[in-house]
Amino acid sequence: MDPAAPPLSGVRVLDLTRYLAGPFCTMLLADYGADVVKLESRQGREFRPPGVSRDPYFFLSSNRGKRSLTCDLRNPRGRELVWRLLPRFDVLVENFRPGVMDALGLGPDALCGRFPRLVYCAISGFGADGPYRERPGFDQIAQGMSGFMSLTGTEESGPTRAGIAIADLLAGIFAAHGVQLALLARARTGRGQLVDTSLLESMVGVLSWAAGMYFESGQAPGPAGQHHPLASPYGRFRARDGWLNIAAGSPGMWEALARALDREDWLSDPRFRGPAERLANRQALTDALEQVLAGADRDHWVERLNAAGVPCGPVLDLKQVFEDPQVLARQMRVELPHPERGRFVTTGLPVKLSRTPGAIRRPPPLHGEHSEEVLRECGLAPEEIASLRAEGVV
Repeated sequence: MDPAAPPLSGVRVLDLTRYLAGPFCTMLLADYGADVVKLESRQGREFRPPGVSRDPYFFLSSNRGKRSLTCDLRNPRGRELVWRLLPRFDVLVENFRPGVMDALGLGPDALCGRFPRLVYCAISGFGADGPYRERPGFDQIAQGMSGFMSLTGTEESGPTRAGIAIADLLAGIFAAHGVQLALLARARTGRGQLVDTSLLESMVGVLSWAAGMYFESGQAPGPAGQHHPLASPYGRFRARDGWLNIAAGSPGMWEALARALDREDWLSDPRFRGPAERLANRQALTDALEQVLAGADRDHWVERLNAAGVPCGPVLDLKQVFEDPQVLARQMRVELPHPERGRFVTTGLPVKLSRTPGAIRRPPPLHGEHSEEVLRECGLAPEEIASLRAEGVV
């Protein structure tokens, strides 16, 4: 194999996922070289508006780099086809509710018993066991049940969801991480295993120091609002023409901030003298900061404070993000040709590898675009493929 090939080159993934968490997982695997075959129902794709033939961006945003094979799993021949395909695959990923794949005869016990090298990844709302295992799980449900929403927003706003489907996306990231760990273990032992994660566990797993605050004090932290609960000034502030974030997270940065704003008198102000005082008098310090910041535009302060060694950045909307020179320099906006849309624009790869880089090699597939190609690769004869088509299996 080419030593510069992406790290997952040669790994074949059968993708039985839908919605967002599962497709995001398999997209990440495809970005780093895995051959991902998306096995889809013959009825179409999620969230495609009635009468609209083009794929919605909900689908496009998490299915780049894959090939598409349509297959009706409700048909016994469709389920039989999965069994016939699996010897060619290293990984299967699904995000049905626990028990659904077992009812189809395609659960982890059955498949891993027959194919001991298979890595079987299951993503669900709440996990494979426990009292909530059979509940349907969606992103905002997990955001709320994990405690995340209780930490987000303000006292006035009440619990607030994230602006993106963060539970789905984190579950996809953790699932991809788990698949890669299982493949690494298989290289040592020769055996695959079950990788099991959920939206709820993924959100609880990133509570980090917020959970630590509760473990230490026994008191649940309230909403963090726009400012860091453990440091000040560390949060969102208004300049003359917009918002910026300032993170003076150390005594040295606090002193640099005061000097950069020509307010060295703050350094001797008893309200702001030490970290505890600045935290106790956060609102007074915020008001004083915003009074100074109102004297110039946001970009002026971003340049001035960064030059002084104070971490500072603008609060951007997405149009501004994808015009930002740093985002563009890091190739976080990627454009590919697309057969329906003419062009497909997507986010880039956040992890860069110097010797074996990943890449976005193809746009999201059209529905069933690669059915014939994949079935031929897996050894099906043309007449058998024609029979499956005639019966509506593929």
